[in-house]
Amino acid sequence: MKKRFIISLCTLLLGCSFADASNRPNIVYIISDDQAWTDYAFAGHPHIRTPNLDKLAAQSVVFDRGYVPTALCRPSLATLVTGHFAHRHGVTGNDPSPRHAKRGSRLYNERRAKLISYLDKFDTLPELLRERGYLSHQSGKWWEGSYKHGGFTHGMTRGFPEPNGRHGDDGLKIGRQGMEPIESFVDHAVAEKKPFFLWYGVFLPHTPHNPPGRILKKYRQQGIPLPVAKYYANCEWFDETCGQLIAILEKRKLRDDTLIVYVTDNGWINRTDRSAYAPRSKQSPNEGGVRTPIMFSWPNGGLKPSKRSEVVSSIDLFPTVLAAAGARIPDDVPGVNLLNNLQRRLPIKRPGIFGEGFAHDIADIKTPEASLLYRWRIEGRWKLLLTYDGEVNRYKSSHPRTEKRPQLFDLLKDPHEKKNLAEQHPGVVADLAAKIAAWWSVKERKVITRYD
Repeated sequence: MKKRFIISLCTLLLGCSFADASNRPNIVYIISDDQAWTDYAFAGHPHIRTPNLDKLAAQSVVFDRGYVPTALCRPSLATLVTGHFAHRHGVTGNDPSPRHAKRGSRLYNERRAKLISYLDKFDTLPELLRERGYLSHQSGKWWEGSYKHGGFTHGMTRGFPEPNGRHGDDGLKIGRQGMEPIESFVDHAVAEKKPFFLWYGVFLPHTPHNPPGRILKKYRQQGIPLPVAKYYANCEWFDETCGQLIAILEKRKLRDDTLIVYVTDNGWINRTDRSAYAPRSKQSPNEGGVRTPIMFSWPNGGLKPSKRSEVVSSIDLFPTVLAAAGARIPDDVPGVNLLNNLQRRLPIKRPGIFGEGFAHDIADIKTPEASLLYRWRIEGRWKLLLTYDGEVNRYKSSHPRTEKRPQLFDLLKDPHEKKNLAEQHPGVVADLAAKIAAWWSVKERKVITRYD
């Protein structure tokens, strides 16, 4: 409550000067849900059609070596809204572990509420934008209670403890059942003469893979196995909704003054036998789980469309977007403000990025290490994965924690991580492992250095 009061006071005290500012772009987050970094036509996929995202990529600064720090939706989304790693914001998995409290019990629900309350420790992206006079709208995936709890002025999700308030509830209708809530909100913001922030966390191409028949037919005609064809068609369906979203901006002549940011929450590789993810994708620190294209498009913001080869992280979006809005950036966020690099086309000098992986269910909501499975670093061509003995709980049978020794990959030569080079380059392993330890000092958790 104290944080909310301070933010409201800042808005009152600073609102007049902010209202006169002319450098406040509208901001749109397009957040794909469960899609691999390869699964776009502009990325060279031989089957999937994404004409709207192809057009957006042609209008964007595109980082094809973009990453999310955590390959699971809830912690990944919490990073976007707080600007912090999962071990810092505390939302390391999707749910409390039912192994330690029966699902639906009083203790289980208390833990759900506690996880949601962790957001109160931070100034969220919508709250910081509100200080600059922004209205904001949440749609799609959202786990942290109602949209209001995240600081959004408008939104769709009711959230826990409301009935069925888990990961988006009413918000999951967006895209799959039209775009009217967003269109109405944009019209409201225009009428109020306010800049706006849209969180489009659409529930696509996420399961259920139930695309329109007209789209599925195109992939089935190519002889693609049905489960894979359904996923491919869901990717194209998602692309259609992105086109509808951008059309809302274009129709109102808002596109040029809007910063569109594209990212996915985590990767996905569909199995050929059923609609489920394969190993080395979702929940995995492999490229299939954590890599994503990251795009910035702002025609009137000095961003010249280009392709960039540097490694960037979704943790960088928080300070970059706040800088674009002229908003306050908290001092303790670990991400890099990329705005100057984007506008002046300067190289990004940061040597590397970090990431982490936890179990789907949280063993101990007060101790991130209890569910820790991976930590990793990418630096130059190298990627080091370290595996830990955190509790896997209910996903034990399907979790991809199979290779338990340190894994080192040359991503430039081996982007699909087929050859572990750790034994051939022990010095690189030692150097990157030391940097991981300095980044986050893990307590009471053992790194696995050999097979069981």
